[in-house]
Amino acid sequence: MTNTDLKALELLFQRPLEPVFTTRDQGKVVLELPDSFYTDRYRNDTVAVSNRFSQDVDLKIPVQELANKPNLDFAKKLGRKNQFSLFNDRHKEIASQLITLFMGAPNLKQFVALAAYTKDRLNPVLFQYSYAVAIAHRPDTREVPITNISQVFPSNFVEPSVFRDAREEAAVIGDSGERIHVDIPRNYTASDREDEQRLAYFREDIGVNSHHWHWHLVYPTTGPMEVVNKDRRGELFYYMHHQILARYNVERFCNNLKRLQPLNNLRIEVPEGYFPKILSSVNNRTYPARVSNQLLKDVDREDASIEIGEVERWRDRVLAAIDQGFVEDASGNRTPLDDVRGIDILGNMIEASPVLSINSQFYGNLHNQGHTIISFAHDPDARHLEEFGVMGDVTTAMRDPIFYRWHGFIDSIFNKFKARLDPYNAAQLGFDGVSVTYVEAKIGKGNARPNTLLTYWQKSSADLAAGLDFGPSADGNIFASFTHLQNAPFTYTFNVTNNGTRRTGTCRIFICPKVDERNQPLRLEDQRLMAIEMDKFTVELLPGENTVRRQSTESSVAIPFERSFRPIGAAYQPKAADELARFRFCGCGWPQHLLLPKGNAQGMLFDLFVMISDYSQDSVQQPNTPNDACSTAYSFCGLKDKLYPDRRTMGFPFDRRLPNANLTELVGAFQNMAKTDLRIVFNDRVVDKP
Repeated sequence: MTNTDLKALELLFQRPLEPVFTTRDQGKVVLELPDSFYTDRYRNDTVAVSNRFSQDVDLKIPVQELANKPNLDFAKKLGRKNQFSLFNDRHKEIASQLITLFMGAPNLKQFVALAAYTKDRLNPVLFQYSYAVAIAHRPDTREVPITNISQVFPSNFVEPSVFRDAREEAAVIGDSGERIHVDIPRNYTASDREDEQRLAYFREDIGVNSHHWHWHLVYPTTGPMEVVNKDRRGELFYYMHHQILARYNVERFCNNLKRLQPLNNLRIEVPEGYFPKILSSVNNRTYPARVSNQLLKDVDREDASIEIGEVERWRDRVLAAIDQGFVEDASGNRTPLDDVRGIDILGNMIEASPVLSINSQFYGNLHNQGHTIISFAHDPDARHLEEFGVMGDVTTAMRDPIFYRWHGFIDSIFNKFKARLDPYNAAQLGFDGVSVTYVEAKIGKGNARPNTLLTYWQKSSADLAAGLDFGPSADGNIFASFTHLQNAPFTYTFNVTNNGTRRTGTCRIFICPKVDERNQPLRLEDQRLMAIEMDKFTVELLPGENTVRRQSTESSVAIPFERSFRPIGAAYQPKAADELARFRFCGCGWPQHLLLPKGNAQGMLFDLFVMISDYSQDSVQQPNTPNDACSTAYSFCGLKDKLYPDRRTMGFPFDRRLPNANLTELVGAFQNMAKTDLRIVFNDRVVDKP
């Protein structure tokens, strides 16, 4: 790839609402377009417009003429100022056609040209989503970093008054080079009279919502088969959301709230209201609120029509299939829901990928249409001309308490299937000759107490410049300061005895809550369903005693803060090849700053569980594809262009029933497992990020 190709592709993530011909990268770079690329609005002024934006730039990147202009009539049903939703069937089909168009560009320069031509003719969010999917999946764009969605459309993540302050500061400071900091207020969506506001730090975290968007970017439901049909995609849909729910329930315990109640009845009032107080980037309107005790209704709108009764029929058919132990395709052929493929089949049915579902006409679109009904609760028949609420958008859905209740219901369906399976047996759980004899987690300070970990508030900042359209040119210097949960880094130390020859194991680390919000002990079944995966990695075991050490920052679940909120522009990119590969990470992964639950001031107790499983039963024969930097958070996100790197079912050994009465009995029965009490202490103070 030439430098200008790389630069052009990166520039199209910046200033998403501005025409392609305007300057980017601090006003120093411009794309030179063929006259035919200008929309009707500017076609008669191409020379004047081009001259205006070509002055005082350091780099002009010529864009090739397109061999054939694409017909974009398929996208006309989604206007430029309409909201775009991945839960809307019509929108998904439009996105599918656009992704197919982008993937079909014959070479890199024609892809740049195609993207530049289509950008100003399409809905901006539709374009950015489909463009990012293509960047993530085209073999010739592996090196292009995908800008975090919070930096492309910051108004989806940040309280609106921040942008007024940012533009004011940018207009005054201008190009002086000084960093402009504006503060995002804490807890601005509700007062402490609302109990659910205790979880706002989790639900409204920028990294959490960016992760959710990026996961759906890596695992779209529609598009070409090479984009959609990924290894164990349906199972990963289940497991990633299951882990979010486990973490959310534990956070509720940390804040003296009871575990969530699944939303298993769409015909009763929803007690939780939500007033998001954020703007839609495409129309500058606030996302609509849902009042408390809102009654859900059938949706009857021009672009979305769904009856609650239809969702209930799909639910009943999926539950019946689980009870029967098989699903049927459109021809009546039966596929068993076994312990290997069953969860993957169900995941693709419930999230309803049209090309992967065994029978989408019969089993329907349960997950997505539930989102649709909830997101239009305030205006189901469009009489008030309101767009969907935050539940209709993957960038904002996790802000709403009802997201977790709806996914709690979806998760209960998967758990019903898992409950049908036999408990794990000794052959599946054991690893003969391997004993875990010591378990410890300790923060870095020399005098720190073992197995006592620390959380606190941290004040950090993220670059907003890429998404601030039609404002002063201060790219790279406008930073939003926000306060988020953080944990002190810590180190795991395990002693493992190998009474055999050299061999390989998989180290699996979980933490399980010991008590609920009333400080009552949890049953093993409850602990199992709320077990939080912390890390998973391969270990080489020499004969005799082995000491295994692992840093919390190496977790297979999370990505570092710097990857969630990396600055925009070439000036901030590393020069060393290995650092550049890590920088160009695909962006999918749980935020490292939320790796640990909050805990509480007294110190909340957990079971720190460690298991060494037999790698010969875990290993996967990977296809011979190039190494890829998208591997850090594989537990939640898999590996790009490769098989999921663990043959076991996701969440093993806690994804199925276990043969013992409690966790103590379990680890007592298997030498390759161990546990210890872990205390997480929350310190209610704010520390500035260094």
